[in-house]
Amino acid sequence: MDLKKHIRDIPDFPKPGIMFRDITTLIQNPRAFQYAVESMAERFDSVKMDAIAGVDARGFMFAAPLALHLALPLVIIRKRGKLPFETYSQSYDLEYGTDSLEIHVDAVTTGCRVLIVDDLLATGGSLAAAAALVERCGGIVAGIGVVIELSELGGRSALNRHRTESLVAY
Repeated sequence: MDLKKHIRDIPDFPKPGIMFRDITTLIQNPRAFQYAVESMAERFDSVKMDAIAGVDARGFMFAAPLALHLALPLVIIRKRGKLPFETYSQSYDLEYGTDSLEIHVDAVTTGCRVLIVDDLLATGGSLAAAAALVERCGGIVAGIGVVIELSELGGRSALNRHRTESLVAY
């Protein structure tokens, strides 16, 4: 299946000059959504994993069904101020600003092998921050999986220590 056919392009969002790749049209199609989740599982079928981590917010849409599909725990990595318990925090740069991510201090145990999942790899900032958070908890990044990679932004270079797989590249 060609997942690009299920991803809507929205020019000039969230600001002029940005081409936003909208996955809401993909997840509205049950067959395309299922194909994306199963394809992500296949990309990492030879990797030992103990948990799946979803990155706020659209990464949750793929991490949760993937965790269920693989019968693994789901770890939540959220934007600042959204988690109710004690957290670790990591700042990062976006292609259009800065932000930070947080994880509960007890979300990942020492030695736990975690696959980090998000919808999009652009500059790599948020995924590098997510990887740093997993490692700060004592975990090991088993890999990073994304639905969409914006290759021209070079984000993969920020993640070169980790196996990174994307389902669609632009």
